[in-house]
Amino acid sequence: MIILASKSASRRAMLDAAGIAYEAIPADLDERAVEAGQAGKSPAEIALALACAKAAALAAAHDGRLVLGSDSLVSVGGKRFDKPADRAAAVQHLRYFSGKTMHLHSAAAIIRGDEILWQHAAMASLKVRPLSDQFIETYLQAEWPEVSGCVGVFRIEAMGVQLFETIEGDQFTILGMPLLPLLGALRDLGELPS
Repeated sequence: MIILASKSASRRAMLDAAGIAYEAIPADLDERAVEAGQAGKSPAEIALALACAKAAALAAAHDGRLVLGSDSLVSVGGKRFDKPADRAAAVQHLRYFSGKTMHLHSAAAIIRGDEILWQHAAMASLKVRPLSDQFIETYLQAEWPEVSGCVGVFRIEAMGVQLFETIEGDQFTILGMPLLPLLGALRDLGELPS
């Protein structure tokens, strides 16, 4: 049984649906400190660094077990966005996203002990339609606080789908983890039958 170094409901739901046996233990990690050490790197590289750091934070204490870390980042117009700090920040994020293309980077890493056994990053491009202030207010009334923990201020499996005109990329990347490559890695590592 692997360890999922996350409290993310969407990541747990993906593993549950795929029939993966896991134990969820959120990583105690200062993500901003990890990001600070990644200055000048691409969003995909930062997402990978965070995924690895989350897995590494638990791997030492769970010797011999596979630990899965995952992270997602959003960039729009060359600017990177984290989860909104509060509802006012969510409004500002959504206003900025309006009419632009959002690039969502999802990464995952598997670590055993101090060895990174596998890592992968994927990207989805989501074209945000023009959003009126009225829509933003109605949207946040319906979706807040659930989207407070979501990079990009949306849950694609809920009302967040209304933010977009077009989407390029697979649904698992958008949900927050490159699941198909992860399943391949788990097969390669003998955790799943081939």
